[in-house]
Amino acid sequence: MNVLIYLIPVALGLGALGLAAFLWSIRSGQYSDLDGAAERILGEEVDERPKA
Repeated sequence: MNVLIYLIPVALGLGALGLAAFLWSIRSGQYSDLDGAAERILGEEVDERPKA
């Protein structure tokens, strides 16, 4: 039972750290353009290498 004295604060701290990382990612714009990457992969690819 003494282990719970250590595990509960560690679990709460890790949860708070995960929440802080999630809120930081929202504020920094990580989720602002969810469809952009999916549409870019389907677009026409331009080959920039010179033709021999």
